[in-house]
Amino acid sequence: MYAIVEIAGQQVKVAKDQKVFVNRLPVEEGKKVSFDNVLLIGDGDNITIGAPAIDGAQIGAKVVKHLKGDKVIVFKKKRRKGFRKKNGHRQYLSEIIIESIVASGATPAKKEEAKAKPEKPKKETKPAATKVEPKKDTASAATKAKVDKVKAVAKPETKKTTSTKKEVEVSENLVTRAEHRADEAHIEINIDKVLHSIGTALKTDADDLKLINGIGPVYEEKLNELGIYTFEQISKLKAADRDALSAIDGITREKIEADEWVKQAKELLKNK
Repeated sequence: MYAIVEIAGQQVKVAKDQKVFVNRLPVEEGKKVSFDNVLLIGDGDNITIGAPAIDGAQIGAKVVKHLKGDKVIVFKKKRRKGFRKKNGHRQYLSEIIIESIVASGATPAKKEEAKAKPEKPKKETKPAATKVEPKKDTASAATKAKVDKVKAVAKPETKKTTSTKKEVEVSENLVTRAEHRADEAHIEINIDKVLHSIGTALKTDADDLKLINGIGPVYEEKLNELGIYTFEQISKLKAADRDALSAIDGITREKIEADEWVKQAKELLKNK
């Protein structure tokens, strides 16, 4: 015979004469303790399930000793921040031995399911709400005509504003996506200022940045992660933007200026 019982906030599978380690119990060593929240009892092929607990079931146990569990090390680190934190933890436990499993008063799960089924028809009590609908037709024909005129005047104004709002939302979404990519790549760069300076671009409009001398496949991938895809964006790089891009491993302001990225990008734009 075995049982599943809740002890100190944990669900434990127990059997007679079994030793179990649970969270510290407020009971002295050597004293007996019982647990009433028995969720399941199995005896061969007969399995009884509680809803949630089994009525009349009880598990009897004896507290052998109190002790501490194995030490667990919790180590936290933030890359490039100089942050390190190390903590150790040992959980307070109690060792108990199961002495008895009593299943008196237990009810099988099938009977409980049959009792719960008649409660379903109670939910079908909402047809009365449909009687309120005729009240909506109390408005006169004159007021309806006024409302239609107001809507007709308001429609052309909304069309003008929605297009501008969509363009702003698209550009803001591109900036936020680039910021998330920079965080995932662990690059400390204010990509918001850079993209507002050089403009945003979609991945579908991407140019082959490897045509610029000094940009290889690795640098092209890193620039794409920040939202830089086109020659036009690189041609607009200012001094502050070049300093910002120097946060990428291997790219410096001196490299950008020595390889003349901006000049090459402008020439490629003319021949495009």
